[in-house]
Amino acid sequence: MNLPTKSASLQAYRLLLYRRALHPELFQVKGRRVVEHDGYDFEAWVMPGGHAMRFQFEGLCATELITEQETGIPDRGVVSTIPCAGERDHEHSFADAVRYMTTVQTEQLPESLYIATYDELVDFGRESRALIHEWDDEDGRCASIIDVQRFRREVHAQTYHLLAQGGLVLRTQSIFEHRE
Repeated sequence: MNLPTKSASLQAYRLLLYRRALHPELFQVKGRRVVEHDGYDFEAWVMPGGHAMRFQFEGLCATELITEQETGIPDRGVVSTIPCAGERDHEHSFADAVRYMTTVQTEQLPESLYIATYDELVDFGRESRALIHEWDDEDGRCASIIDVQRFRREVHAQTYHLLAQGGLVLRTQSIFEHRE
């Protein structure tokens, strides 16, 4: 997989929030986790440098997609599109029944700090039994990690995307919750 240059890669990343489910055949899904709990369904897909997470409750659906993919991304059902560069917070309610909140942070690290961060986050992912996909780009080791915690009315998900080319680290913390 050829990744764009350092600056283009960071600028290409965006978060899309949908009010519908997405089809896995549109993406390079490398791992999947499904949670069914107390009236809600949650599904996470890990992909090289990205992820999708779907939360469904009483017919309402919210899907978060992080991608640098510029073509082949559905535009039907998009609620929000947010660039990932820098630090961003976003919140959205779906018909007063489902609330979505996220924080997105990106940083570009020098090689030594990137390697230390990579090792720390991959170790964390393994210890917490997170979804992890690892691969190499032309500059070194890369990983995408999704750590999910299930609660009675909500799901908390932390994601980490580490790209050696450019020392890019993209982190998200998202909460999907339903109101009873």
